[in-house]
Amino acid sequence: MMKVPTLLCALTAITSATPAPFLWQDKRAADSVPAYAAHTIDQPIDHFQNSSRYEPHTKDTFKQRYFFDSSYYKPGGPVFLYIGGETSGESRFSNLQTGIIQILMEKFNGLGVILENRYYGHSYPFNTSTTDELRFLTTEQTIADNAYFRQHATFPGVNSSLSGSDVPWIMYGGSLAGAHTAFTMKTYNSIFAGGIGSSATTQALLEYPQWYDPIIKYGPADCVSRIVNIVGKIDALIQSGNKQGIQQLKDIFGLGALQSLGDFAMTIAFPIGGPMNYPTNTWQELNWNETYGSNDFWNFCSNVTNIDPPKNISSVDTALSKYSNGDPWTGLGGYADYIKKVLLPTCESGRIDSTDDGCFSTQNQTFYADPTNSASRSYLYSTCSESGAYQVAPKSGPSLISRVLQVPYTQQWCTWAFPAGQHNSIPKSPELHYYNKYGGWNTKAENLALIDGSTDVWLDLCYHSDLAPKPRISSDKYPSYLIAGAGHHWDSYGIMDVAVEPAYIREAHEWEIRTVSRFLEFWAEKKH
Repeated sequence: MMKVPTLLCALTAITSATPAPFLWQDKRAADSVPAYAAHTIDQPIDHFQNSSRYEPHTKDTFKQRYFFDSSYYKPGGPVFLYIGGETSGESRFSNLQTGIIQILMEKFNGLGVILENRYYGHSYPFNTSTTDELRFLTTEQTIADNAYFRQHATFPGVNSSLSGSDVPWIMYGGSLAGAHTAFTMKTYNSIFAGGIGSSATTQALLEYPQWYDPIIKYGPADCVSRIVNIVGKIDALIQSGNKQGIQQLKDIFGLGALQSLGDFAMTIAFPIGGPMNYPTNTWQELNWNETYGSNDFWNFCSNVTNIDPPKNISSVDTALSKYSNGDPWTGLGGYADYIKKVLLPTCESGRIDSTDDGCFSTQNQTFYADPTNSASRSYLYSTCSESGAYQVAPKSGPSLISRVLQVPYTQQWCTWAFPAGQHNSIPKSPELHYYNKYGGWNTKAENLALIDGSTDVWLDLCYHSDLAPKPRISSDKYPSYLIAGAGHHWDSYGIMDVAVEPAYIREAHEWEIRTVSRFLEFWAEKKH
């Protein structure tokens, strides 16, 4: 899923004040890879002319962009449709060049295509994104785009029509796009030969404290224990209401000017992952492929766990001991040092309590209500209207983030960003039934493969969630795979040679190749 800029990944770095997407994205620069030509299809804005949900209806279309690679294609080969998700099409180019689509194109002489999602990149139905104009950004409209594209797409320069019913199309999507892949297969199964949903977040929940569980479970034990201990002391201090102590705490992090305790709690959580916002790479952005991975999280933990810090840093560990019955806040000095050296410089204006680029306040209704088209605005709308998954602290037990971070803190951004329009208004709380109607953890369709990573922060919204019914048994028509030790859709990455990949990734790719081979066999049998 995507994080908000200062977010995720294929977006450029965004600021803590920018609502960021969920899932997840690559932080690599989109201009670091060769470009494919952009093509467009005239996509209906409203696929559901009989639904009162979209009144007043429109019969207008918008230019939806797509990019394709035919370098491996041979007549009779399949089409591999990569669902773009919550970012621009350009940021997905690597999947045609070295990732899973390249692997499958080469193996099966196929054509690979990236479809940019509506309301992302340059595929906006309108010039702005007001609340009224966003009413067509829904899960069902998005997956209807996938079906329409499959039936009407053309590929200039390819000497055959590939949209006919005889041509096998196989979808792939990761994270939110993985969920869209799964939902498309559930709804439009007959026109696709198969689909792979990787880290497909098919379950909508309002609160999602489980985001932090894999970090607690698999992160460096001393780093985790120190942060949990520090956060516990922070919450006790906040709960005490001691204004002097709270101010001293904020000052230690260089955040004394921040008025909102929620903004303070989110800012110091950035290296771990704040609610939708994280300007540095987090656990979510770890990757087996060093080209796309980051050491930010490890660098942060190294600061927190330094066993021989300078005196000016180690002394901070006892600066607040009078508020904790004399107990030291072990690691606080290193934690605060990281925030001050790595995060604070991103606030170029120095106005810490503002929504200037790179600064740390979110308490600005005008800032959020700006209707300018952007990926972060589109992602926030989907979060607020249908999918939820607000990253919050657990109500009890160990926590890596302060318990002041609860639903109301995130919900305020929804209220500010999307004032009621003439034809559309944001619900008081996400209407999860629009998302969960496809099955949630039990989303299932013939020839839909669901592949997840065991250390993924989004795992508990996916098929292999610990919260899902058990057991989860794979079969040829309903295949599934849990990659031990893998993170967020790690199978989407490649290095142009499956044989020399780390064993756990190599075997996942080999499984996907075998799975796609069966999809194509089933398709051929059905057509004959």
